[in-house]
Amino acid sequence: MRVLLVTGNLASDLVRESACGTDVLVLDVDVAAFITPEMLCRAGPRGYDLILIPGAITADFREAERILGTKIRLGPKHAIDLLSLLPRLDEVELSTTIPACALLEGKRRQEAMADLERLEAEAPGQLTIRGVKIGGSSRMKVLAEVVDATRLDDGALGKRIRYFEEQGADLIDLGASTDATPSSVRRALQTARAVTALPISIDAVRPDLILAGIEAGADMILSLNAENLPQVGRRVAEEGIPAVVIPGPGSISIEENLERARSYSIQAIADPVLDPPLMGLACSIERYIRLRRDHPDIPLFFGAGNVTELMDGDGPGANLLLSALAAEVEASLLFTPEHSAKAAGSVHDLAVASRMMLLAKERQTPPKDLGLDLLILKEKRRIPEIVPSQEVVEAGTERAFQADPAGSFRIFLSEGRIMADNGRITIAGERGRDVLNTLIEQGLVGRLDHAGYLGRELERAEIALALGRSYIQDEPLWQRKVK
Repeated sequence: MRVLLVTGNLASDLVRESACGTDVLVLDVDVAAFITPEMLCRAGPRGYDLILIPGAITADFREAERILGTKIRLGPKHAIDLLSLLPRLDEVELSTTIPACALLEGKRRQEAMADLERLEAEAPGQLTIRGVKIGGSSRMKVLAEVVDATRLDDGALGKRIRYFEEQGADLIDLGASTDATPSSVRRALQTARAVTALPISIDAVRPDLILAGIEAGADMILSLNAENLPQVGRRVAEEGIPAVVIPGPGSISIEENLERARSYSIQAIADPVLDPPLMGLACSIERYIRLRRDHPDIPLFFGAGNVTELMDGDGPGANLLLSALAAEVEASLLFTPEHSAKAAGSVHDLAVASRMMLLAKERQTPPKDLGLDLLILKEKRRIPEIVPSQEVVEAGTERAFQADPAGSFRIFLSEGRIMADNGRITIAGERGRDVLNTLIEQGLVGRLDHAGYLGRELERAEIALALGRSYIQDEPLWQRKVK
């Protein structure tokens, strides 16, 4: 297939470098996105099976296609993406309205999701909880903990559970507070059952709370040890409820407690306990390896939150690495709360990471180029910088403030939306652009510099919303670190 790449002056060198030997037509326009059908028709390229125009073009090229007698389709928005597109042209049905990079990304994701569905359907599990496979070669499942669930009212508890389900949790854990009572455990389970069909566990060490959880229909029990097993072990076994077994109390090992659980014929899931960073993390991984070797038939519980909650760093990368370690020790359950602000999004991180690990194992590759990723602030490929074609004029410093006669605005976030308030009216929206356009349409902005300022602040508010960060007007979203 003969392919022609069309571009403008500024991007011509980069397009040629990324063309993989494909013909390149440079039209007399600086910015490639401004190429028109008329420009292409005047150039009159012939003898090609496909003409790829820049993905940022929004003009209609159907008439140019008829005149030239050649199929015209959108290529990628950025020239560097040609390197991945051109070798796969026969795999992607290109579009006249959707950039090729978006189509290629979408195709990879579709393939990934289809593979995941097939692998999970074919995988044998070591046990099944309310239809959810645990262990075996099935995907690692994410257990999201509602901390102090017994202290929350029904509305707050329901909202938290629905949030975790939306974030990709496979099971919900209700953490019993220190002041929990059997009645509060029963109420929490009743509330949870009313808002989700996901399996529900109760997390408690007190025998009375565990028994209350069993009576209320818990699908799994956390956490059994030598102290509570004599009081609850028989009941857990009779109900056939899987239970997470932990070490302790004191120096009693996980192996000893597993043996106790086995004596009651309990379906045990082993938690060797993942220790925090610099407090035994590496040694705890060693425990997981040993337990997996000695007890290949027992699913492993992996408490990722023990690490992410106890170090001040961004969560996605940490959760991805922890998921890779969990996959290597063949863990079955990834456990996390989102107790602190810095850990927000951990359930989503682990849900994506668990799928990445399953795909990587199947394809026998490291967890990259899978169609799924946890790249948020980092990018896979840096788009090359543009070299200015004319003299550069240095921007001036800030000028003296001049108030807008139309008034000023306080910008803030509230309930997942951006707010712009001038004391008389509040404009709300999910996108900064929508809020700004409404302000202008309503005649609430009178100066160009004020419009520019509002655009900047509204965009920052939108970024904060997308990242789950706080936003304070005129303050940076994050502090630049001193080198």
